[in-house]
Amino acid sequence: MSRNVITFYVLLLFASMVSAQNPNATISDFAWMDRNHMAQQVDSVAKLAQANFGVPIRGDKSDLDTLQRIIDRGLIDNDDRLQLQALGAVLGNIMASEVDDLKWKVYEDNRGRSRALCVDGTRQCLFPITMLSRRMEAGLKPSVQRVYDDALEIIEPYRPEVPYGGADAGGY
Repeated sequence: MSRNVITFYVLLLFASMVSAQNPNATISDFAWMDRNHMAQQVDSVAKLAQANFGVPIRGDKSDLDTLQRIIDRGLIDNDDRLQLQALGAVLGNIMASEVDDLKWKVYEDNRGRSRALCVDGTRQCLFPITMLSRRMEAGLKPSVQRVYDDALEIIEPYRPEVPYGGADAGGY
């Protein structure tokens, strides 16, 4: 992989994450409209996965492989932004199911309104809706696992620490 492609990939990842330090940005809970739109997006990917692979979208890490298969087979055109962003909705749901303190929120700033996964009680957010779509619109076939891992690594320092080692410490 050339140095320019790697640089481009890294810049796209960081463009999909923000430490939300814009004082004019507002972060609010999802409204019915947001939940409904997200459900429709996930449903569209679920239908695609079922029709092409005979597998459901489960909302867990097994969906990472399904997303990768959709990308590798080119089942969504690189100019179909809405459907590409639907892949990001599934990716975000996986992140939210795996990391308790990531919650779907509406992030509004001078650039507009976005759906984001924010660390609960902070202004630190990820934007999974565009993590795959921006790369694919640029003609790349991203590694879904790598995007997932990199995003969680970026947000990890902003997550609250679990005292005394959490559940692995014998319940104390």
